[in-house]
Amino acid sequence: MQFISSPQNGHIKELKIFQEKAKKRRQEQLFCIEGEKEIRHALAGGFRLKNVFVKEAKTNIVSDIAFANCECIEVNAALFETLCYRKNTSTLIGVAHMKEHQLEGLKLPKKNAFILIAEAPEKPGNIGALLRTADAIGVDAMILVDPKTDLYNPNVVRSSVGCLFNVPIGIGTIAETFSFLEQKEINIFSAALTEKAKAYTLHDFRGNTAIAVGTEDLGLSKNWLAHNTTEIYIPMAGENDSLNVSVAAGILLAEARRQRN
Repeated sequence: MQFISSPQNGHIKELKIFQEKAKKRRQEQLFCIEGEKEIRHALAGGFRLKNVFVKEAKTNIVSDIAFANCECIEVNAALFETLCYRKNTSTLIGVAHMKEHQLEGLKLPKKNAFILIAEAPEKPGNIGALLRTADAIGVDAMILVDPKTDLYNPNVVRSSVGCLFNVPIGIGTIAETFSFLEQKEINIFSAALTEKAKAYTLHDFRGNTAIAVGTEDLGLSKNWLAHNTTEIYIPMAGENDSLNVSVAAGILLAEARRQRN
């Protein structure tokens, strides 16, 4: 196993680029994963590692068969800490190959498909939280519509706590998403504060169901709402008229799961 102690080493420079530069991640189709648990989730989810950086004296962590097909590199402890977001807790950082996320590649059940849709998500932390919610509820897939943030941003990877690797994800435009859902005969419920929206508890979420949420400040766009969907809202008893998007999604998805069970 190669040992690195210099920050000028080519492997270290490349790792930092993938951590910091979205353009480079897209060009090379590579991204970073920090943490042993997250890396093992990625491997279980079918992601391939290019290489993995191991903190000095922790090389036993990569001794099993899961790491047999990637280059393992031991890194000086002090240098390794400079590469980590979570100081003094991480022992592994991986560089992994991205997956394809075309909508036509999503594998859904023929009956009773259950999908979460997020339009124009911008904050990496929100995408990560939505993925955790989707994983906890047990949706069949999550669709990101015109996302404003790189799915493989390190903050998305980190905040999803490995759920990025557990939940099937599709990415597309509004037109592509509606075309895909119509082909699959999926009923679309749009979270929106409009005059025709009805309380979410009044609807039947069994069968082929997709629940769509928008951004916290603007909600779902006019272009989205111009399509024929069922509009729903969450009654609120307080003074505030908005919720964090992952909280709102969790409320809606939990009711759908309750009905579907």
